Amino acid sequence: MRKTLTALLLAAALPTVAMAMPEGGPRHEHGYGGARMFKELDLTREQRQEIGKLMREQMKSRHEITQRYLGKLPAAERKAMQDELKAAETKNHDAIRAQLKPEQQQAFDDLQKKLEERRAERAEFEAWKAEKDKKAQ
Repeated sequence: MRKTLTALLLAAALPTVAMAMPEGGPRHEHGYGGARMFKELDLTREQRQEIGKLMREQMKSRHEITQRYLGKLPAAERKAMQDELKAAETKNHDAIRAQLKPEQQQAFDDLQKKLEERRAERAEFEAWKAEKDKKAQ
């Protein structure tokens, strides 16, 4: 269930990124997660799957380490970090939106609204899940 929701959130965010990137626009030299490097290695399907699994495990490990250290921060610093991240996200969205034509802006706004709705659903689910786990103990 968690993987499905994560995939849905990622799928919701991809159109936003695609709209923000002009055709023939700048690309990262190495691609996401070194994907370009692996493409040039001419890997077999099994190798790609195994490397993908290793990369997912690494990402999960990094997330767990980050959460462990964030959990040690005082509440005020966590709140300040969240506020700063939200401000940076808003600034980035505003800059992207400014580059779009009016009809694209409307589509962008609709996508953002859908993404926020999905985030709210996810938060509601997480709260329900935490309550359920709490009752089970």
